[in-house]
Amino acid sequence: MAVLDVVTWENPRLRKKSLKVKRVDASIQRLIDDMIETCRANDGVGLAAPQVGVLLRIIVCEYTDDETEELNQLILINPEITAKEGEWLAEEGCLSIPGYWGTVPRAVAITVRGKDRHGHDVKLKTDTRMAHILQHEIDHLDGILYVDYLKSLDELEKVEEDKPRRRRRNRPVAGEGEVDEGAQPGPEAEDSEAGGVSAGGLSGARSRVKAQDCPSRGTPFCACGRRRGDATVDRNYV
Repeated sequence: MAVLDVVTWENPRLRKKSLKVKRVDASIQRLIDDMIETCRANDGVGLAAPQVGVLLRIIVCEYTDDETEELNQLILINPEITAKEGEWLAEEGCLSIPGYWGTVPRAVAITVRGKDRHGHDVKLKTDTRMAHILQHEIDHLDGILYVDYLKSLDELEKVEEDKPRRRRRNRPVAGEGEVDEGAQPGPEAEDSEAGGVSAGGLSGARSRVKAQDCPSRGTPFCACGRRRGDATVDRNYV
């Protein structure tokens, strides 16, 4: 495995729509392994292939559960969010926008489908921290950055250097969701158009949605975007 360079927001590749993976071969497996290693090396909780300069629809998610101290890992190829429930305001950072964080609207619960790293169909519904990470990473595949949800870049906050990101590692646990057998593994990406959100750095703010209810579990933040007093993890860096 190798630690890859993380593409930062100035690179127009982050604003392009990624291609679907048609078959899963050895090169895809190497990319996934490298993405996991890169995510860990940067103390992230998730990484999308465009963040390492590869315009393929692949994401890796990995975080430590604060109560069980177990490592939750999820790898998805061609992920798609098929349903969303609820709203809350989430504090987010991004490995591709180092040094800053912001508060953006996210769904409380989502349903996602895609394929695992072996090409098997996966469908899952989650309202845990994984739901938050998945929304951020899947946005990357469509050329969307979390800052696009801000009214203005003035809403960004600088990361306090004396508060390092916390991340513990432990053994992986089985991912959430139902797995259907039958998809054929095998190498290249589909020949589809790679258009999408226009390049040009941190621009194009979207209107902000007012949060309604805090998630019942799975996040150390309340819906107002402020940390609870008993929060034990820092902001997501994905």
